[in-house]
Amino acid sequence: MTTLSPRRILLVDADAFFVAVARQEDPEGAGQATLLIVGGRPGSRGVVCSASYECRAYGVRSAMPISRALKLCPQATCVPVPRGACSARSKEIQQVLATFAPIVQASSIDEWYCDMGGTEALYGHESLEATAHRIRDAVLAATGLTVSIGAGTSRLVAKMAVELAKPKPGTGATGVRCVTPGSEADFLAPFRLADLPMVGPSFTATLERMGLDTIADAQQWKVSDLQSRLGERAGAWLHGRVRGIDDSVVTPREAQKQVSREETFGRDLHDDDLIERELLRLAVRVSTDLRRQGLRARTVTVKLKDADFKTRSAQRTLAHPIESEKSVITAARVLYRALRGKRRVGVRLLGIGLSHFEDDAGGERPAVQLGFFAAPPPPPAEGEPVENAKDRALTRALDRIRDRYGRTAILPARLVDQAGDTGPRVEE
Repeated sequence: MTTLSPRRILLVDADAFFVAVARQEDPEGAGQATLLIVGGRPGSRGVVCSASYECRAYGVRSAMPISRALKLCPQATCVPVPRGACSARSKEIQQVLATFAPIVQASSIDEWYCDMGGTEALYGHESLEATAHRIRDAVLAATGLTVSIGAGTSRLVAKMAVELAKPKPGTGATGVRCVTPGSEADFLAPFRLADLPMVGPSFTATLERMGLDTIADAQQWKVSDLQSRLGERAGAWLHGRVRGIDDSVVTPREAQKQVSREETFGRDLHDDDLIERELLRLAVRVSTDLRRQGLRARTVTVKLKDADFKTRSAQRTLAHPIESEKSVITAARVLYRALRGKRRVGVRLLGIGLSHFEDDAGGERPAVQLGFFAAPPPPPAEGEPVENAKDRALTRALDRIRDRYGRTAILPARLVDQAGDTGPRVEE
């Protein structure tokens, strides 16, 4: 009888990724700042994307308003997110990982799962910890960035382990933490249940009412008892998770669900013309992102955050997929005007999302038989873009020019007038 070897799963997490890239891009500025916040300029209404470990000691956290972060750590340096550089570094790290692992899955821009199954002989049957350190060294040599690696028999255990691997000041961590097969329950026991992925505030409150705070507390419960209190499905799920049981697999790539762009403005916008100008700016950028990934979208979503922080959105699924900025702004403008008409208050944030993708290189579409006396097609509904091959060819020609001379080399005329600029904005 053949015995299956334990799975060998790594989670590779780039250390303070946005901070590290910002320092690489601006060595004389951000590179000299020990206390660094990445997310926006001082005085902006953006939020913290990332902060150096030294800033975190002051209580600065991701998603915190920049103004609040600077009250906690007033001597910190604040810089915008270097998005282009972050995307490039992310791809470089993934390329390094692909030379070590047969399957690499990007979980986010700065996290990757690697399935190392079947590679034991390739690395001379060395320990998984030794291989993980080898990977860290290779990433540092290729990109100048450090990563932390958690390892275990499941994605869950690797995810929990990487938190203890990070070389934060005072921890003595080495950048690698491996959980040996069979020790998963003991490793997880000290964690709080709220630390488990997918255990949110509501579920945490339910568990606390049951007297369960740590994973060790839940490990004392039988599966039948958990199911009687939480329900059959949730009880069985929790019983397995607190023991490190997670059968989810590492897949080469998860299908992207949305391409989006958002902007938080330095001041609330009230003028419709200014807001629609920003909507156009977003349409140009998000449609460029779409085309660079070889995609076309059928659903357009517009998001508004009002001055009182109320968030509203509207979306529309189109009859045919689109990719050009002209088509995106046509659909987005109608959605924006509908939202605006229902509540005319200052706009704090504006966003456009594109989803329900069709691959640009997809299969052939079925031929349509044309009749001599066929009725002409009905006119498109309001806000329904009409996009043809000429429109797509023109837009891609603009992409090539922008790639060569910069994204502002050719813009819609409405965006050229600097007098109409809304002032500081934070892209998200």
